[in-house]
Amino acid sequence: MTKDRMSRALAIFGTGSDVGKSLITAGFGRLLFRAGIRVAPFKAQNMSLNSYVTFHGGEMGRAQVLQAQACGLAPHVDMNPVLLKPEADNKSQIIVQGKVWASQQAREYFDYRDELFEHVKNSYERLSKQYEVILIEGAGSAAELNLRDRDIVNWSVAHMAEAAVILVADIDRGGIFAQVIGTLQLLEPEERERVVGVVINKFRGDINLFQDGIGIIEARTGVPVLGVIPYLRNLDLDQEDSVEVERFRCTPFAADKINIAIILLPHMSNFTDFNQIQAESDVALRYVTNPHELHGADVVVLPGSKTTIEDLEYLKREGFREGIVNHVRRGGELVGICGGFQMLGREVTDPYGVETGGKGKGLELLNVTTTLVADKKTVQVYAHPLQPGIPSDCVVEGYEIHMGVTQGEDTRPCFRAIPHMENLTFNLPSQKQTEGDGQFDGAMSEDGLVWGTYIHGVFDQPLFRRQWLNRIRQRKGLSLVEMEVSKAVSAKVAGALDRWADHVKEHVNVDKLFSVLGSQNC
Repeated sequence: MTKDRMSRALAIFGTGSDVGKSLITAGFGRLLFRAGIRVAPFKAQNMSLNSYVTFHGGEMGRAQVLQAQACGLAPHVDMNPVLLKPEADNKSQIIVQGKVWASQQAREYFDYRDELFEHVKNSYERLSKQYEVILIEGAGSAAELNLRDRDIVNWSVAHMAEAAVILVADIDRGGIFAQVIGTLQLLEPEERERVVGVVINKFRGDINLFQDGIGIIEARTGVPVLGVIPYLRNLDLDQEDSVEVERFRCTPFAADKINIAIILLPHMSNFTDFNQIQAESDVALRYVTNPHELHGADVVVLPGSKTTIEDLEYLKREGFREGIVNHVRRGGELVGICGGFQMLGREVTDPYGVETGGKGKGLELLNVTTTLVADKKTVQVYAHPLQPGIPSDCVVEGYEIHMGVTQGEDTRPCFRAIPHMENLTFNLPSQKQTEGDGQFDGAMSEDGLVWGTYIHGVFDQPLFRRQWLNRIRQRKGLSLVEMEVSKAVSAKVAGALDRWADHVKEHVNVDKLFSVLGSQNC
């Protein structure tokens, strides 16, 4: 690829994992977008169980979805051409340009490095022809010495894109000098020459006390520190990994709250399904790893799972099966999403070895069975709820990502697809339908208190979310909450990108940084 066809590119690499690369990339993207610059995110290879389905049915990592939103763009799989979804300690499902490519052991994956990098280059080239600036997010550490010859996400991409590089470090975890100085010393000369600055993230305390630290880093490395970003609390943005889950591990339940317990499955996926709920002021949300922690819950949620049968066995082994059944007997509500929905049925079978093969006995709380199949369904969803006590004029918007077909006799569905929407095919073919009724998703008990759905993001729309929460409040004898409260929650989440971008701009010399790209006044 010749230089005159390349977009200007800035790569955001880190001293390690979870230092804040994803959010800093999103913040830079927002600033460039607000300055009127056509900018797009790019991460060649992502590893995450949190994924999203694009309008065209492609699957990609949630971090690049957030970054696309920051850049004012609809998410596209070219922004994350390779996605690894762990299935076991040494095995991952490989998504290439939005579609399942293979399921491989880690050692096999590296054998296909050249083939995969061709996909990376093709995706990057398509983006580079459309946008003025590409923001490239790296993965892990910028100094992974043992992976240098197999890299398809860090320096191989920076060299391909002729990108300037900034290095992000996390001072909150300690060892900031070793992080920054050590990383830069381990780089090859041609890599080191690309680094134009350092950003220190998650600072707590008085920044004036770290001025000598900045001087030490600059004197030892010759690389300018472009900014020190203070830790920003209560930032309602999707996080790349499940680090944020720990914030809600010990949430206390209260009589005047809606108490929601989400079972933290070993292979839990798409924890971002609950971001909007946990932001509601009348909700106490807790992630639980022990059945005793279900005590006091109004609602128990079984989330998505990458390995449903194994996680069903986990529920049985840890005593959750009995705890869940007792919760339902006491009149508590039980919700299953995707893999969690499959667990609510009689049985999950895997005749084709999609996961681990074999079958698992479900919780037998819904009259459905699930067969895992090789073809993965990825589709956006628009639907109306059918649950009792919730107005049917609500609109639920989300997406499906699963490899199972769920069927049941005489089972009440949870949602009806909005007519005339494309690409909607739900999984209860035995459900009776009449012409014009649309298609159906999910299943629920007669009283509607046990229900499951394949729709990720089911709680994201404020109208359905508030109606559902108010249904629970009514059962508890609590006064109803106005719809405007939930609308404000959604607006706050939507405005979080600008709040974060303003925070970055205040504490990072972005003018100096973006001058490298030929962009001013960001």
